[in-house]
Amino acid sequence: MNCGKRKVSWWRGAAALSLLALSFICAGAKAGATWGATASYNPATDGYSMSNLTAQMGATAWWNAGYTGKGVDVAVIDTGVAPVAGLNTTGKVVYGPDLSLESQATLVTKSGTTYPLRNLDTFGHGTFMAGLIAGHDPTLTAPYASAPASAYRGVAPDARIVSLKVGDADGGVDVSQVIAAIDWVVQHAHDPGFNIRAISLSYGTNSLQDPSSDPLAYAAEQAWKAGIVVVAAAGNTGFQVGNGAPGLADPAYDPFVIGAGGADTLGTATPSDDVIGGYSASASSCSTSCKSPDFVAPGSHMQGLRVPNSYIDANHPEGRIDTRYFRGSGTSEATAFTAGVVALLLQKYPTMTPDQVKAFLAASADHLYNTSNKLQGAGEVNLNTLLTATPPATYTQSFVASTGTGSLEAARGTDHIAMNGVVLSGEQDIFGKAFDSTAMAKLCCSCTARSARARRRASSNGCSVSGRTSRSSTLPIRSSPRNRKGRTR
Repeated sequence: MNCGKRKVSWWRGAAALSLLALSFICAGAKAGATWGATASYNPATDGYSMSNLTAQMGATAWWNAGYTGKGVDVAVIDTGVAPVAGLNTTGKVVYGPDLSLESQATLVTKSGTTYPLRNLDTFGHGTFMAGLIAGHDPTLTAPYASAPASAYRGVAPDARIVSLKVGDADGGVDVSQVIAAIDWVVQHAHDPGFNIRAISLSYGTNSLQDPSSDPLAYAAEQAWKAGIVVVAAAGNTGFQVGNGAPGLADPAYDPFVIGAGGADTLGTATPSDDVIGGYSASASSCSTSCKSPDFVAPGSHMQGLRVPNSYIDANHPEGRIDTRYFRGSGTSEATAFTAGVVALLLQKYPTMTPDQVKAFLAASADHLYNTSNKLQGAGEVNLNTLLTATPPATYTQSFVASTGTGSLEAARGTDHIAMNGVVLSGEQDIFGKAFDSTAMAKLCCSCTARSARARRRASSNGCSVSGRTSRSSTLPIRSSPRNRKGRTR
């Protein structure tokens, strides 16, 4: 076995629409990084630590200029967020509805103690992503750029996370749940005390239909039209290509939204040697024209917040760095990193539209040497350039809008969730209710119009909404999702 090449995927499509893969690389793959649990992890010497990556990519320059994401809410549609250190201060995380199959579930310990699973990240993915976006240790004090490397920080450490849990302990989620989560964000983005300006969606499917009719792509477009920047993961190369799907995952393949690909900094502070992550889906294998990633961001060997005893933690000890951190690679991480960048931009330029944000990021990206545009799009996000660049005064994308009248089943692609041996398929949601895509499209369109009007009325200041904290960041029992539901592919 060549340990330097072995990858273990733990979010490869999970079930149904699959939240995207994070890969754990075993020891020896990259110099300068620590692989596997250790009592002596030093983020200062780890080229992939968030301390070093935020400095290398230019986030620290934004912090020094006063832009830390403060006042910007990022909706994380994922597996929930656990209140681990770095995300457990009052008001840091606000919980929206739990739309997962675990919303009513509990764990019972041997002593009889009951732990509700609502909002709790039993898988370990959503917490990882939230930390990359807006992690903020108590020891991360101003000026943030001068804080010790041991103080964990996300790209936008003062942004707020709005968590919508859709995936359960093995990542299982259906497209109908994700559509519902996006719709909730559109309807509530500018409720009193909220300022949701971005969605981080480390999720995707190998949809079997064009985005011009796909219901999930349509939902993402509606959020975009409502003034919410949607950042979606480009997807896992093997999963996409192996199933004959378009180059990027759904909804990243939609031309309006941001499809984020993953880059590898090789653990150095020099951007000139950065390369595309081997996992990152692209347009390179498309037999016909299809969308490339809009741009790429760091997504390889990332230092993320660990959820002890979560499904990933229990089943992939090789990903543990130490008692607090986990390491992972994938377009999931690149998506979260990009969402943090968007939060910084929107603090500085609060009136920018999603179209302007996308164009500004693309125009300021660095083209990776000797790399096809099909792999990298406009290039790698460069915050140093963005800080002094002039954003576009006006910019409007002119793609053909999705109708959303396609098939829910086709949007699922090749993966489906199942419960008690019954596979969820066809034009029905997780409750077995008929899904009428045409009627849903009309409903979503109406919601978008209302949200756009609400945004125009919303104050740029807003007020604070206190987050509701989950009961524990450490699961007392390792959940066994396949006792509840199977997985079919």
